[in-house]
Amino acid sequence: MTAQIINGKAIAEDLLNSIKAKVTARVHAGKRAPCLAVVLIGADPASAIYVRNKRLACEKVGIKSIAYDLPTSTTQAELFALIDNLNADSTTDGILVQSPLPSHIDEDLLIERISPLKDVDGFHPYNIGKLAVRQPALRSCTPFGVIKLLQAYNIELMGLDAVIVGVSNHVGRPMALELLLAGCTITSCHRHTKDLAGHIKKADLLVSAVGKYGIIKGEWIKQGAIVVDIGINRLADGKITGDVEFDIAKERAAYITPVPGGVGPMTVATLMENTLLALELSERAD
Repeated sequence: MTAQIINGKAIAEDLLNSIKAKVTARVHAGKRAPCLAVVLIGADPASAIYVRNKRLACEKVGIKSIAYDLPTSTTQAELFALIDNLNADSTTDGILVQSPLPSHIDEDLLIERISPLKDVDGFHPYNIGKLAVRQPALRSCTPFGVIKLLQAYNIELMGLDAVIVGVSNHVGRPMALELLLAGCTITSCHRHTKDLAGHIKKADLLVSAVGKYGIIKGEWIKQGAIVVDIGINRLADGKITGDVEFDIAKERAAYITPVPGGVGPMTVATLMENTLLALELSERAD
């Protein structure tokens, strides 16, 4: 068996085109386009690339993007004052603050400072809680992007035994909630898990979100499983790879996401969708 490669670039492109059509229709109807505020603190090269990609995606679909490029010396109080102003601005629909943040800024407090109605990353405890009680609103971009990928390939999730490796607040935990909502039976694995290989060998669906190359051995993959690799790792030779031993895993899996070109593009596309949704939800509330 050789796995079918899940083409995240193509699915993300389809989603972006759909969003562009909806934004264009809004503008033609005399309504305003969505607006996303993108905050970048410092000059981390990787963060600058991520922010650039998000701004380019905004341009592609017709979403207005406002850049706030702040120095590393920006204090928490100064950042929170900016967030408060953006929360109060009725023309700003989404607020995104690029991670990682300088050590003097408390990320948990920052996430809670952003209005849950403008939390287009889907990180706010309110939005995670809405997902937990089966009332999803603004959903975490990467996990929801994974769901959209699997749906695009007509993969039936109901009843699958799903294993998620990694329990971060931004990816692993909301991923478990998304798959639970989709009708999977969930096992979440972490650094205290006693038999990682044993859990993975029984998984119909494996989602890895660790960020450690080779932590998932290809030989552990169940024949015919679905493998979603969210991990991003840069090797010494500059190559980008995921958490899973791809070459071995793809000979056992039925479907597998590549790194790069799998989940990554979906995260940005889902961010665009969340920004449009945030505007639509605010209009319904008016």
